[in-house]
Amino acid sequence: MEYRKNDIVTLEIVDCGTDGEGIGKADGFTVFVKDAVIGDTVTAKIMKAKKNYGYGRLMEILKPSPYRVEPICPSARQCGGCQLQAVSYEEQKAFKEKKLRGHLERIGGFKELPMEPLIGMDEPYHYRNKAQFPVGRNKEGRIVTGFYAGRTHAIIENRDCALGIPQNKEVLDRVIAHMEKYNIAPYDEMTGKGLVRHIFVRYGFFTGELMVCLIINGQDLPHQKELVEKLGEIPGMTSISLNINKKRNNVILGDKVKTIWGKEYITDKIGDISYEISPLSFFQVNPHQTWKLYSKALEYADLHGEETVWDLYCGIGTISLFLAQKAKFVRGVEIVPAAIEDARRNAHLNEIDNVEFFVGKAEEVLPREYEKNGVYADVIVVDPPRKGCDEMLLKTILKMQPKRVVYVSCDSATLARDLRFLCDNGYELKKVCGVDQFPQTVHVETVVLLSRQKPDDTIEIDLDLDELDATSAETKATYQEIKDYVLKEFGLKVSNLYISQIKRKCGIEVGENYNLPKTENPKVPQCPKEKEDAIKAALKYFAMI
Repeated sequence: MEYRKNDIVTLEIVDCGTDGEGIGKADGFTVFVKDAVIGDTVTAKIMKAKKNYGYGRLMEILKPSPYRVEPICPSARQCGGCQLQAVSYEEQKAFKEKKLRGHLERIGGFKELPMEPLIGMDEPYHYRNKAQFPVGRNKEGRIVTGFYAGRTHAIIENRDCALGIPQNKEVLDRVIAHMEKYNIAPYDEMTGKGLVRHIFVRYGFFTGELMVCLIINGQDLPHQKELVEKLGEIPGMTSISLNINKKRNNVILGDKVKTIWGKEYITDKIGDISYEISPLSFFQVNPHQTWKLYSKALEYADLHGEETVWDLYCGIGTISLFLAQKAKFVRGVEIVPAAIEDARRNAHLNEIDNVEFFVGKAEEVLPREYEKNGVYADVIVVDPPRKGCDEMLLKTILKMQPKRVVYVSCDSATLARDLRFLCDNGYELKKVCGVDQFPQTVHVETVVLLSRQKPDDTIEIDLDLDELDATSAETKATYQEIKDYVLKEFGLKVSNLYISQIKRKCGIEVGENYNLPKTENPKVPQCPKEKEDAIKAALKYFAMI
């Protein structure tokens, strides 16, 4: 049977799409229905019809699913921010595991997945430490704030989000009352006029510190002293600021922040590490689950105090500083200069000095440091944006051959693609663990451990060096082994020529024609002092001198 737009169909919802929509079939025609839950029997109105599938609007729930629960937020369906709030939390976790497994199998082509149980939350509400509320007017002209309805800029009024903190409502009530009292207009996207665009709130779960930042289409806020007094009455208030954004675009925050009361930042913790967080700082929004996520990454990194680690897409150094607690040295890379400034300040705040941070694209910084400066990594940690890792970066990882790669991902589809590339070129998928950073939504974070594969044709044998003659024992290290040692211990690249020069200096026999120049009057580069000392250290390590 052929279905068309506006047809009404009865469906049994048998599956769930990656965006949380219910999936049912009518005479072989697949229909995706937002707000439907696996196990529901529903009627839906076809809103868009293709040849073999269509999209429907939920009209009536004829028989509710055993997994269906009553959302605690009355705006859940309108808002669209909590795609899974009508689903029991146990079923939400099952959905996320299935989504992760499906991407790794279908996109990555992995058959036997070493998956650990997904790490969920004990209390899957009121976990967000950050919220950005747009401000506007409703049809009656009253000032409102809340969240944009899905795929629109229509504001669904809500001052008490089920995922946010209770203090949000106190802040919003006082700011809106101030705007009404002093006739301060909200920003109008259509005209570009009006002053207050967004109300931005951050909260430190472990410190109790509260930050409020008003994003305004101007330089100052009328009667801001009176507003500061009202906001200052809220327990924990630490920072009040204005963010200047006069651009007519969809970007929430402008570049300039003016602190009008208190500090320029608040402080919060993940585990034992403290972080200073400004309005412009990137910081994970669910600190309780972030600790679990980073703890799993640290477990997979398997650090013992001797490893050199690279943390790519490091942000304000959240993972870097976590890793530095157990690593010999950590280098972080991030494209945003302000984030690197935060990272360096956070390292100083925690008195961590075994870290170094670079500003730039990870896919440019890592190849440069490897090719030009011979940097080394025992472990590489990547935490890229949703688009995943740049191919040049993946190729550099393959060249560097770290023992372990820990991949932290916010998008399991691009994760699967990147894992396939790495596993096709010398790495093995060892462990996978999902972490539910965002309960009530379809998003899932993932931590993956990759290990460098060993050649299949190696065997283990026992040798008694006492049975070997002295010459064999003293010259046992190959040129490649010496290169590897110097790179790992000193971060330097050395050539065969330099090694042979230092071997001769130390009285070690080198082949008569080995690395000799081929021209009659050559200009032969001489080994620099720094590299000579490193090569001698390697020769000592291998008991050759």
